[in-house]
Amino acid sequence: MERLRILDALYIPTRYPDSLPDGAPSDHFGHLQSRDALSHARALVDAIAAQMA
Repeated sequence: MERLRILDALYIPTRYPDSLPDGAPSDHFGHLQSRDALSHARALVDAIAAQMA
């Protein structure tokens, strides 16, 4: 659930460039945040795949 919360919080500000008050998403999110989000997404896909098997 924590991984889902983290990814959910990133959905709007990274998808819609005008959702942040001061700057583009690239001004607020960098390589480390991207790497962490990708890691969370992979873990969730793996967990869901295991449940479906």
